[in-house]
Amino acid sequence: MPAGFYTRKRRAPVIIIVSLIDILAILLIFFIVTSTFKKDLPQLKIALPESKAAAVAEKKEEPFILEVKDETTLQLDGRPVTLDGLASALRATNESAPQRGIALQADESVPFRVIVRIIDALRDAGIRNLPAFARPPQPDQP
Repeated sequence: MPAGFYTRKRRAPVIIIVSLIDILAILLIFFIVTSTFKKDLPQLKIALPESKAAAVAEKKEEPFILEVKDETTLQLDGRPVTLDGLASALRATNESAPQRGIALQADESVPFRVIVRIIDALRDAGIRNLPAFARPPQPDQP
């Protein structure tokens, strides 16, 4: 007869849910506090042109956005502006916060002559660098 070894009965593993809920609550609070919040969306609905060279720019201080919907609808940082008064508005905006810069967001249907007038107004205001927004090309969908 074989020697009878004492075998201990194993207990089923138990997961303590209370401590897991505490950890989950701490993680949730951490992600809420450390998340970044998006800036308000622009007021004009603009269809950006596609560009193969479009890339996400490094994050700096938000530039003033010059939105161009059509020949007569322009907004500089959310404020309506006319094409004739654009140079003075750009000059005043650039003097208030020169480190922010100006970025162009123009609809793809805006005529090139309007873009040229905008670039002339930027030069009159003393602004030489003008980043423009574009969207990356969308893959053809079947």
